[in-house]
Amino acid sequence: MFDTFNATSVNAASIGQVHMATKNGKKLAVKIQYPGVAESIASDLAMVKPIAISMFNIKGKDSDKYFKEVENKLVEETNYVLEIAQSKEITKACSHIPNLMFPKYYKELSSERIITMDYMVGKHLSEFATQNTDQLKAHKLGQALWDFYMYQIHNLKKVHADPHPGNFLVSEKGELIALDFGCMKTIPMEFYTPYFELAKPEHINNQDYFVTKLYELEILREDDSEEELAFFTNMFYEMLSLFIEPFQQESFDFSDAEFFDKIATLGELYSKSTDLKKMNGNRGSKHFIYINRTFFGLYNLMFDLKAKDIKINNYLILS
Repeated sequence: MFDTFNATSVNAASIGQVHMATKNGKKLAVKIQYPGVAESIASDLAMVKPIAISMFNIKGKDSDKYFKEVENKLVEETNYVLEIAQSKEITKACSHIPNLMFPKYYKELSSERIITMDYMVGKHLSEFATQNTDQLKAHKLGQALWDFYMYQIHNLKKVHADPHPGNFLVSEKGELIALDFGCMKTIPMEFYTPYFELAKPEHINNQDYFVTKLYELEILREDDSEEELAFFTNMFYEMLSLFIEPFQQESFDFSDAEFFDKIATLGELYSKSTDLKKMNGNRGSKHFIYINRTFFGLYNLMFDLKAKDIKINNYLILS
């Protein structure tokens, strides 16, 4: 199928490896999935499940929703036909965003376990971030990254839920190259609306409104004790108030170490909480798993870039 094909991989990931090839003078990257990955997912999760249930004190018959959410997403990531379709959809929808590039994907050279795309040249984002001394370039990349995610979330109601440095390159011209759309999360409106309504100060600081939204997001449960209601209302108020700080401003400085120190301090506080360990950990919509993963990953990438003065609400369309 190819004019040349390098049998030695040039890159490796958790479920596959990338080989370099050429066809009709074009340099290509061919991602090939490791054998048996898809078949092992269910058995691997079955082994992890009892440990997770014990570790997070998950009680109640509806706790399977979390494990099913993870299993379904992992299975989707092994379906390269789906990934090709998702890649084409996202790259087309986000092609207008400045300073953002994507490879072209070749359906005719791909299959359920193989993806062929343009070979993109650039530095991995983490490598660039450690070497970069040009603040303007960091700002340009940070704005492209932020706009990419905000446009997906607020306009497409779906998001590339795997924002780690290995999925992004920086071109020689200082443009952001986005790769790997195997893990895409669709955001239903019944989750999107209350989640982002709490980004507004007048909502999160209105106690009755705030509590109502916590029930909608399944953070508070009808069978909670008075102690659990008080504890989790206070806990999520502290967490969300900090987490939504960037959305409270016209622009935000993601190089501010104090902001990330506060997040780390709060996380450490609750990780050591003996009260939390005694309470039912079965709470929160299943959609939190990948949405929160997306935001934590995005915030970390922005901090690594030392991106300053990022315009925040370009794509926030919630009325």
